Amino acid sequence: MLRKKMNERSFARSGRSGIGVMANRGFTLVELLLVLMILALIGGLVLPGIIGKAEGAKVKVAASQVSRLSMAVESYYLDTGSIPQSLQSLVDDNGGDKGWNGPYVKAASLKDPWGREYEYRSPGEHGDFDISSMGADGSPGGDGKNADINSWE
Repeated sequence: MLRKKMNERSFARSGRSGIGVMANRGFTLVELLLVLMILALIGGLVLPGIIGKAEGAKVKVAASQVSRLSMAVESYYLDTGSIPQSLQSLVDDNGGDKGWNGPYVKAASLKDPWGREYEYRSPGEHGDFDISSMGADGSPGGDGKNADINSWE
C-alpha cells in the first residue's frame, strides 16, 4: 500500500499519468550491446572503402604536385633562362640566378604525400628535366597506389 502511494505521488509530480515506473529507467546492457554491434557492423563495411579511397587520393595529390612542380620549373626557366639544379632552387635563391622571381613553390610541396622528396634530374632522360615519385611503396615500378608518378607521362 505504501509503495502504491509513493508511485501515485511520483506521477502527480511529473505530470505523467499511466506511464508507470518503467519511464524512469535507463538502457539495459542488451540494448547497449545491440547498438554497439550495429555500429561495429557499419564500421566494418564502411571503413575499408574509406581507407582505400585515402590511398587513391594520395596518388592524385602526387600527380597534381608533379604537374605543379613542372610548371614551377618552367616558370623558373622563363625568369632566369636556365633550368634549376635542384627543386630547392624553386624555394630559395641560393644560386643567385639573375632574374629569379620566386619562391615558385612552397617548401612543403617538395615532398610527396608519403613524406619522401620528389626525385629531380636536370638534364632529364625524358626531357630537359624529370620529376618523379616512387608511389606508396617507395620503389621503382608497381601498380595502383605503388605505381610511379612521373612528369613525362
